[in-house]
Amino acid sequence: MTPSTKANIAAYGRDLRLDFVRGIANWSIFLDHIPHNAVNLLTVRNFGFSGAADLFVFAAGYAAAILYGKKALERGLLAAVTRILKRVWQLYAAYIVLFVIYIDVIGSVAAQYAAPDIIDEYKVIGIVDDPTRTLLHGLLLKAVPLHLDGLQLFIVLMAAFPLVFAALLRWPNLTMAGSLALYVAARHLDLQPWFVAEGQWFFNPFCWQLLFVFGAWLALKGTRHIRAMQEIAMLRQLALAYLVFALLVTMAGKIPQLGALMPDFLTSPFTPNDRANLPPYRVLHLLALVFVASRWIPADWAGLRSNMIQPLLKCGEEWLPCFCVGVFLSFAGHFVLITSSNSLTVQILVSAAGIAMMTAVAYYVSWSRRQDRVPQRAVETTASARTAGETSAGSGFTQWPRDITERTPQTEPLHH
Repeated sequence: MTPSTKANIAAYGRDLRLDFVRGIANWSIFLDHIPHNAVNLLTVRNFGFSGAADLFVFAAGYAAAILYGKKALERGLLAAVTRILKRVWQLYAAYIVLFVIYIDVIGSVAAQYAAPDIIDEYKVIGIVDDPTRTLLHGLLLKAVPLHLDGLQLFIVLMAAFPLVFAALLRWPNLTMAGSLALYVAARHLDLQPWFVAEGQWFFNPFCWQLLFVFGAWLALKGTRHIRAMQEIAMLRQLALAYLVFALLVTMAGKIPQLGALMPDFLTSPFTPNDRANLPPYRVLHLLALVFVASRWIPADWAGLRSNMIQPLLKCGEEWLPCFCVGVFLSFAGHFVLITSSNSLTVQILVSAAGIAMMTAVAYYVSWSRRQDRVPQRAVETTASARTAGETSAGSGFTQWPRDITERTPQTEPLHH
C-alpha cells in the first residue's frame, strides 16, 4: 500500500453523501420497477443518460474501498479479504432467499388470478415448465428474473473485488487502466460472463465493473486529482454543459414537442439508451455528475443532517434489506395498478406507500442491529463488577448481575 493511499484511507470519516446516493438509488429503483406509474417520471433516469443503477454501482465501489481499506490498514490485507468474502456470502444468501420467494410469489399470483402473462413478463416462465432447472440456474446466477439483475451484478462485482482491491492498494493507476481496457474490450468483442436462456444478462459485468472500480480508485487514489481538476473553471463549465445537454436529450425523448425542436443528429446517437453494455456517454454523464456534485455538496454539508432527509439516508444505510423489500413491493404495486383503476391518485398512493414501507424496514433493521450490540457502558460495568467480585470473592460477593452478564455477545454489524 502506497503512503498516499494510506493517508487517504486514514483521513476518511463517515460520509453521509454515500448514504444519500444509495438512498436515492433505492427509491428510484423501486419506482422504476413499477410500470405505468407516473411517479417514476421523477427518478434520476429521466434527467440524464445515467440512472439509479449507475449511481449505486459507483457509490458501492467507493464505499467498499473505504470500508475494506480501513480494515486492511488496521488488520492487514488478509483480514480485509476475508471480510469481503464474508460480505459476498451474505449477498449471495440474500439473493437465494429473495429468488426462491420471488418466483414462488409470482407463480402463485399468476395461478390464483389466471394471469399467465405475469410469468412471462417477470421472466420466470421456467418455473412452470422445469422448476428444478430454473432453481439450479438461479443458484448459478444464470436465471435472470426481472428486477433481480442488479443484485446479481453486485454479487459478481464483490466476488471479484478481493483481487481488484489488492491490485488497487499496490498499483492503483495501473489497475484503473486495466479496468478501462476490459471495458473497451467487452464492448467491442461482445464479451459476456455466460449466456442464459434469455440471451444475456441485462447488466454486462465486464462493462459495469468500470463504474465500480472507478469508485474504488477515486476513494483510494483519485480524490486529490479530482480536487485539482475542480479548480479549473473550463472543466467545470464543460461538465455543466454536458449535464444540461444530457437533460435536454433525455427530456426530448419523453416530450414530443421538445423532441421536434432538436435535430436528429443530436438525439439519435443517444436513443435508445443502451444499459446492458454501459455506453461511454453514460459513463461520461456519471463522471460529470460526480465532478459537479462533489464540489457543490461537501461531506460536511449541513443539509445532510436535516430531519427531512433522514429517511432517505436510512434507506441508503440499510440498502440491502430495502432493495429486497422493494423488489416485492414493486411487484405488489404493479399488481395493484393492473387490477385497479390505475388513476394518478392510485399511482401516487402506491408509490408513497411503498417508499414508506421501505423506510420503515430500514429503521427497523437499524434499530434491531443496535439491540444486538453491547452498549459501552454495560461493557465497562461488567468489567468493574468482575474486578470487584474477584477482590471480594472471600466475602461472598460472587453473584453477577443477570441483566449484564446474560446479554448477547457483541456481533459485527453487516457492512453497507
